[in-house]
Amino acid sequence: MAPQSSIPAPSNSSPASIVATLFYKTDSPNHAHPHADASPHSPTDHLPEASLSSLNDGSVPTSNMQEYPLEPPTPGPDPLDHLYGSYISQSCLTDFFVTLTTIIPGLEDSSIESRRLDNSKLCRVVEVTFSLPAQSSVTPEGLRQDETISRFEHQWNIEAVFQTNTIYRRYKRLAVFDMDSTLIQQEVIDEIASLIGVEAEVSAITHAAMNGELDFEASLRRRCALLKGVRNPDVWETLKPRITLNHGVADLIKALKRLGYKTAVLSGGFTPLTGWMGQQLGLDYAFANHLVVSDDGLSLTGELTGEIVHAEKKRQHVLEIAEKEGILLEQVVVVGDGANDLPMMGVAGLGVAFNAKPKVQMQAPARLNSKSMLDLLYLLGISKEEQEALLG
Repeated sequence: MAPQSSIPAPSNSSPASIVATLFYKTDSPNHAHPHADASPHSPTDHLPEASLSSLNDGSVPTSNMQEYPLEPPTPGPDPLDHLYGSYISQSCLTDFFVTLTTIIPGLEDSSIESRRLDNSKLCRVVEVTFSLPAQSSVTPEGLRQDETISRFEHQWNIEAVFQTNTIYRRYKRLAVFDMDSTLIQQEVIDEIASLIGVEAEVSAITHAAMNGELDFEASLRRRCALLKGVRNPDVWETLKPRITLNHGVADLIKALKRLGYKTAVLSGGFTPLTGWMGQQLGLDYAFANHLVVSDDGLSLTGELTGEIVHAEKKRQHVLEIAEKEGILLEQVVVVGDGANDLPMMGVAGLGVAFNAKPKVQMQAPARLNSKSMLDLLYLLGISKEEQEALLG
């Protein structure tokens, strides 16, 4: 039997505590002064043409009355990070405190505490902790979906992640990752398809599957059928140099291992590359799909064998690994980006959609849109200084 939740429900004498981790979106400031941590633009980045003819918003003369604006658009208020700076300012925090007391009846200012996790001058990550009033029905999920919180995030260019503040929030023991577009930047099946000229067909099916528009297993078999005849094992050796880790992944795994975590990758991709990547990173578990190879071992047949690692199978693997290692589900963190990752996110103490598809971000327990996966450590309450000590 899989490990069960052991966190008691909050009582009137011991109100629940919630922690909100606030991230300033350094890569997308609402003004012309980016944060020091923002990714630099490449000299090869495409710049839009500075041509009036390229505008279609009614700002240039037109003879078509259907395109002519009947009245000028109403300008919105200036983004507040434009006024106060591209970081989490004290004004931003004060506004967040006011927002919390507005939407949580009975919440006292004195119960709200903040801690800078990034201690630089232009702080971009702050942890805010507050105790809920007795008998409050507020939950992290409810706060995340609250319209007032969404408005605050938009105005200040902030992303807020809410969690119940228990000891298990800080002391996780198992980290489970999806592979394609999570640990690595690529979708492996798309990379294989590009080698044989069927990239467009495979990529279209992949995109629909990750957005939950197609049954994953059926879509996987359709994509694999397009790979019939691909040379084996040459294709895997050709692909390995093309695989790129997402930024911060190697450091994150290093830090987690130093903290004593068990680690796993659960992929809807294929065992040759998933197993290889697991070895490269030193992961404890690696599960993926098995492609059928021709009798002479020289080519792929386009078929799959064994159990498919689909959404429910990923969830089952998380439960089984946690049980085998004697780890409570509250001490599990799961990171993924696709719709087929949502079930395994749902059974974990912390499920994170990392730079995920929009539909997945809406449904995942938490979302993190960051250039570096190392930022996951902030969600565990680990400060920048502590991260540097772990990686030193």
